[in-house]
Amino acid sequence: MTEKFYYDNKTVRNFAIATVVWGIVGMTVGLLAAMQLFKPAMNLGTQYTTFGRIRPLHTNAVIFAFVGNAIFMGVYYSLQRLLKARMFSDILSAIHFWGWQLIIVATAITLPLGLTTSHEYAEMEWPIDIGITLIWVVFGINMFGTIFKRREKHMYVAIWFYIATFVTVAVLHIVNSVELPISFFKSYYVYAGVQDALVQWWYGHNAVAFFLTTPYLGMMYYYLPKMANRPVYSYKLSILHFWSLIFIYIWAGPHHLLYTSLPTWVQSLSTVFSVMLIAPSWGGMINGLLTLRGAWDKVREDPRLKFMVVGITCYGMATFEGPMLALKQINAIAHYTDWIVAHVHVGALGWNGFLTFAVLYWIIPRIYNTTLYSVKLASFHFWIGTLGIIFYAVPLYFAGFTQGLMWKEFTPEGLLKYPNFLETLRQILPMYMMRALGGTLYLTGVIVMSYNLIKTMAAGSLVANEAAEASPLPSVFVAQGTDKKWHRFLERKPLLFLVLSLVVILIGGMVEMMPTFTIKSNIPTITSVKPYSPLELQGRDLYIREGCVNCHSQMIRPFRSETERYGEYSKAGEFVYDHPFLWGSKRTGPDLQREGGKYGNAWHYDHLFDPQTMSPGSIMPPYEWLIDQQLDTTTTRAKITAMRSLGVPYETGYEAMANAALEKQAKSIADDLRQNNIKVKSDREIIAIVAYLQRLGTDIKAK
Repeated sequence: MTEKFYYDNKTVRNFAIATVVWGIVGMTVGLLAAMQLFKPAMNLGTQYTTFGRIRPLHTNAVIFAFVGNAIFMGVYYSLQRLLKARMFSDILSAIHFWGWQLIIVATAITLPLGLTTSHEYAEMEWPIDIGITLIWVVFGINMFGTIFKRREKHMYVAIWFYIATFVTVAVLHIVNSVELPISFFKSYYVYAGVQDALVQWWYGHNAVAFFLTTPYLGMMYYYLPKMANRPVYSYKLSILHFWSLIFIYIWAGPHHLLYTSLPTWVQSLSTVFSVMLIAPSWGGMINGLLTLRGAWDKVREDPRLKFMVVGITCYGMATFEGPMLALKQINAIAHYTDWIVAHVHVGALGWNGFLTFAVLYWIIPRIYNTTLYSVKLASFHFWIGTLGIIFYAVPLYFAGFTQGLMWKEFTPEGLLKYPNFLETLRQILPMYMMRALGGTLYLTGVIVMSYNLIKTMAAGSLVANEAAEASPLPSVFVAQGTDKKWHRFLERKPLLFLVLSLVVILIGGMVEMMPTFTIKSNIPTITSVKPYSPLELQGRDLYIREGCVNCHSQMIRPFRSETERYGEYSKAGEFVYDHPFLWGSKRTGPDLQREGGKYGNAWHYDHLFDPQTMSPGSIMPPYEWLIDQQLDTTTTRAKITAMRSLGVPYETGYEAMANAALEKQAKSIADDLRQNNIKVKSDREIIAIVAYLQRLGTDIKAK
């Protein structure tokens, strides 16, 4: 006997609309940021629209708003049909949708205000982190509640990837968000220096793995066979793909920190697993592309399949390039350059973007009970989007090669051939312009898609509750041992599946992090390294607020090209009081690790006020507001107390006299500036940033 029930399409529709809206917003902000890199006037002359503040806004909008909503759209549509059950709770579905949008809005407000933790892909402050945790739990309850009431005995491969996504993102977010709040808008990471860097890139790389990859693989396994009307090429390959991918991926994060102060054994371990990662990644790509055997004639006619094919191909390209970039010889040239930006966007624009567009073109006509308004417009979107990816990525690859090679080039006399960092920057400005053109083409395609989907919706009407029927299971847990195939057995045990997935992903993280946190020899101490003064600590927080770490690294690698250019290479013990670490991942400007004492206070003041006067050709925006805005010293006491609780050796009671020490140091800097005919009050924010910059790298005395 069959049971009648109804699929919830309203929530799917809501997530689909949010995907399109936030996609346009996030990509528009990204285009603005791209234009700022060759035309500084596009910073728009306000502190809220500078590159340092909107770059994290762009990345978070694209990752969590565009891709996040697309994941939930794809999961909510496919999960119900794979399990033959309505979502567990309509109320939880609504809380999930509106809660996620509230998180996005809060992020969009706080990041331009400079309220940031500085951890890449996790810049949101602690109240928003708590919100993300709560909404993620709501999503998990709704998903597992649906799995438990399913009418289908086995869990299809797509659901495996959804489960792994849920459990791993939960672990990543919680571990990476261990912060000590000092106010509603400010916190410090519990981790410091090398350990903080390890946690950040364990999170950052695996956020790419388990937020931008595994849920999309699940969507690929569901939507591609539907679009092609073909079964998945290999069930056995999908099993091998899934378990090997989630086990190996979690080890690879530290390859973002090769040649840094991270312990060498962790770097080497991540390189080994990164190279191994090619196999499961390409296993998924092959399984997807071979699903189209006998259906390539449909690819010529159906733009949705075109999006799928190019998207899966971009996934294959990105997952081959990633392990190659984890090889030390290649990483030595590529790291800190635009090569990495190109690599990331092949995956983001090709894999995530194109799969999202294919799924939108698939879902919207179905839940509105109509046909797509215009196949020609969808084809136009495909071609202009593909051109956009090419015009975006190819120039940045050339820019990356140019940067990496110019930074390392010496004259026959053994001197740096390009000692001025700006010489490399001037060479790649035309490539930045081409990148902006590519972004414009890609965004144009998204706008065309939006028009196409709006017309499609207008031609039909939403089937909010889609009728369906299926036979109920006598009991999900009856006769589970009848199938001797272990994975078939496992697919009937969702909680066991969850636990095993959790164990598999925890192994790599624990092996890499536990020794780094517990064995002192991994982080050797340096007795000359002292805590920041109160003024320097305030200046460091302003440096973080302005997003300076988006363009400047603070990590000199042990290459002659870098020690000649910047000074003594960085040591692990130099960063033990850095909450958070600020090593950076991109050098749009020079490294600042040895900046202290390199120039006078007046130079730093003038450089912040008008960078072009001190560095002709610089694309750094001016920071005039630092001169006008008064430094908030009401937080000094709380910051010193928090730092002491995190292990920074400020003496007991120092917080009571911290502001007096702050004012004394600020006055000395202001007096020095006055000697150089610069009149500025000692209580201005620029004084604090100058103090921090002058401190950098001065703890160790090196030739």
